Amino acid sequence: MTGRGQPGGDRPLRALRGDRHAFTMTRMSVRRYIPAVAVAVLLAAQLSACSGDDDTDRVRLGKVLRSDVAEVVEAPATVSARAAATLRASAEGTIERLYVGDGDRVQEGDVLAKIGSPTAREQLAQAREADGSLAGGGVDMPAALDMSGFQRKTDRSARQGFSAARKVALKIPDLRQRALVLAGITRAEGEYRAAAAAARDAVARLNAGLGSVGNAFSSITAAQRVQTRAAVRAAERTVKALTIKAPFDGVVSLGGPAGGGGGLGDLASRLPQQLAGQGGGAGGSAASGLAALGGLGGGTAKDASSIATGAPVSSGDAVVTVTDVSRLSLAADVDETDVLQIREGVEADAEFDAVQGGTYTAEVTGVGVTPKESTGGGVTYKVTLVLKEGTLSGGGRAPMPKPGMSAVVNLRVREVTDVLSVPSAAIVSSGRDSVVWAVVGGRAQRRVVRLGAQGDTTVEVTRGLREGEEVVVRGADSVRQGQELST
Repeated sequence: MTGRGQPGGDRPLRALRGDRHAFTMTRMSVRRYIPAVAVAVLLAAQLSACSGDDDTDRVRLGKVLRSDVAEVVEAPATVSARAAATLRASAEGTIERLYVGDGDRVQEGDVLAKIGSPTAREQLAQAREADGSLAGGGVDMPAALDMSGFQRKTDRSARQGFSAARKVALKIPDLRQRALVLAGITRAEGEYRAAAAAARDAVARLNAGLGSVGNAFSSITAAQRVQTRAAVRAAERTVKALTIKAPFDGVVSLGGPAGGGGGLGDLASRLPQQLAGQGGGAGGSAASGLAALGGLGGGTAKDASSIATGAPVSSGDAVVTVTDVSRLSLAADVDETDVLQIREGVEADAEFDAVQGGTYTAEVTGVGVTPKESTGGGVTYKVTLVLKEGTLSGGGRAPMPKPGMSAVVNLRVREVTDVLSVPSAAIVSSGRDSVVWAVVGGRAQRRVVRLGAQGDTTVEVTRGLREGEEVVVRGADSVRQGQELST
């Protein structure tokens, strides 16, 4: 074996591994081992003291035996829950009722809190009024109206409004909610395009002398109503969201992190108001309705002490976080030099600082492909494992860890049983060769060997040695060809 970046020359395998650990600094590296009982048996069976040519250079001999060898990759990991959702205030208001407390277990659909928001209900009323006025033909046609110019201004206002709504929606941190809002905006935009195309056709017919002003204005009004209907749907969704329900079974934590972006509640100030002056106020109400999508985006972080009945909340503020702990997983950062050995189904052991003496089993369920720069200068890849039950050193059942706890996982990337093996200290690296000093006729004989699985204390030898042969297992780097070695 040759150490990474090391020149030729005979060097013990253990020394080379030490160099690698020093090189990687804080990166986790391969840690190879066999069970402690097996180590004790091997050492007891293999080791016997002997003297070399110089009493100060003592070597130790042992025999090539059969044993089990496990090669392990060690990596830091963090516990993750199956799912977590931070539920936020959909509009500015106060907490009217709070039905849960920290640590409560809830089921999907349970009501957790109710928010009182006069603003949201007023926006809904305005959106319905605006939509109703267009639906009933209550908007008066302005005198001496330039229909083509009116249509262009209507289209421009609509484009600006949908664009503003989409930009704010993209800041929603919750991916599911973001997708729902973007889908609603896309649907409304598509409906508007269809209605606007009909309006433009009506205006073209009017300009060609084939239609009436009333028909053209009605077509434009129909296009405007697409926005008012979208505003009503948005406002209704906001009012409905004032009753906060559990999205799945889980454990409750009051409050939660900041939303990370501006909420949709401030959208009204960003939407253009041209339609308000052109269409009897319908466009302004549409803007207010779209603003009622608030609460799906940003908001401040809240701790449990600030969540109580009667407490004020702003649009987007975290109210309750629900965490599904029915299945825990581990996200491990595996070094680039080891990740190619990891595959789905690889078993592992996990240890936690929070559970002294506890060992948990885990299994790899996925290997990521996106690199992440590590603190040691290289890159790591995310490996996901499902966390299973654990046992304490005394034999009892270990408590299940909590999301966010740190762990160290030992991934058993290669395990072999009943194979020829020698202590890892017996292996000396010489250029590209792995060498073992065999004892033949009482003298050292250089043997180039092929290695298999490499444990921390024991290494599999697949070629170059026979079972029962005597080899140097300590001080191998000081042995010379033909050196006299005696038991």
